[in-house]
Amino acid sequence: MAKGYLKVNVYSDSVANPVKNAKVTIFKDNQQIFTTNTNENGQTELIELDTVSQNYSEEEQFEVRPYQTYDVLVEALGLTETRVNGVQIFDQITSLQDIYMTSIDQNPDEDISQISPNTLWEGNQDSTTTQNNVPPSNISTLVLKQVLIPKNIIVHDGNPNNSSAPNYTVAFTDYIKNVASSEIYTTWPEETIKANILAIISFTLNRIYTEWYKSRGYNFTITSTTSYDQKYTKNGTIFEPIAKIVDEIFTNYIRSGYRMEPLLAHYKSSTNEKGYLSQWGSKQLGDEGYSALEILRYYYGDNINIYQAKTTQEYPYSFTTTLKEGDCSVDVYILQNSLNYIRGSYPGIPSIQNPTGYFNSDTKDAVKTFQQVFSLNQTGQVDYQTWYKISYILTAVEELTKSVYA
Repeated sequence: MAKGYLKVNVYSDSVANPVKNAKVTIFKDNQQIFTTNTNENGQTELIELDTVSQNYSEEEQFEVRPYQTYDVLVEALGLTETRVNGVQIFDQITSLQDIYMTSIDQNPDEDISQISPNTLWEGNQDSTTTQNNVPPSNISTLVLKQVLIPKNIIVHDGNPNNSSAPNYTVAFTDYIKNVASSEIYTTWPEETIKANILAIISFTLNRIYTEWYKSRGYNFTITSTTSYDQKYTKNGTIFEPIAKIVDEIFTNYIRSGYRMEPLLAHYKSSTNEKGYLSQWGSKQLGDEGYSALEILRYYYGDNINIYQAKTTQEYPYSFTTTLKEGDCSVDVYILQNSLNYIRGSYPGIPSIQNPTGYFNSDTKDAVKTFQQVFSLNQTGQVDYQTWYKISYILTAVEELTKSVYA
């Protein structure tokens, strides 16, 4: 029997508020198979679970689902019991399952959600395209002055004209990880995954750059419906290989020739249609050694290039240079104080005694623990990805602190 791995991260309302000592129970076919508790950072240990062979995700087939599913129940004092069904486990892959709990005073009933199947298995993967009641994608009104990565986007969980469907405010990087985990298989070649993620990022940034829905009177950025946009799954399982690639390239996007807007990158599960990326076809190209850019040019044309967007200035400090042991600067001093502040919510991160601006071994240990907690590469160095995540968590903790003392 093949094995996969699961790490559950439990929060109370916000990523700034991890839940210590929550009871996490894993079920298969309504049978309890494993119980554990979260640590001081709100995380379980790595849980090994049975699954099916990776071979079933290597080619398009519908006889055997290429992953196993489990149900996860979380219980914590003062918080509503929360259950997520359909958590997905692939062969030799670590699945990251975030679970957000609410106060029992706000919601006394058990909170249950169901993760829908991966679109490649579900068999209903429509192309990301626009419908007849929306102007064609090649008639886009350029609205923003430059391409920017926002802190959050608003996802409408349904057809754009369904006013009863809920809206979710989602961190940009979390949205990209969710869509990629919902639409491709995490066992595919790395360059294939990168190509698909770049298409997902570019499609999303096109919606942002053109203010596609806002300019039409809607109060959201994008929908979760594949006949209009991309598949977003509330509480969906995120796969560690996908998460790490997104953290590495989330500011990159593709555009065509001299056009300023990010490419509205259409794709289908399998297709020979010009201008559409074939997800299964991209997997084959990855197997043959194609790079991500070569895969993208194969489907979208030779004038496709990769560009880098700026992040919005919503964070207190901007990244300047990679920080490492032995460095001494104001940036290191800011880093040390930021990590010590984050410790208020994540006490498992080692304290940095007497911050001086010198990147010592204590700072390196704190950085590596932070990277481990948030599934980043544990280098002990602060590159752009780590700085961005520190800034995001710092802002979330500061917002939580302000709400508590308001």
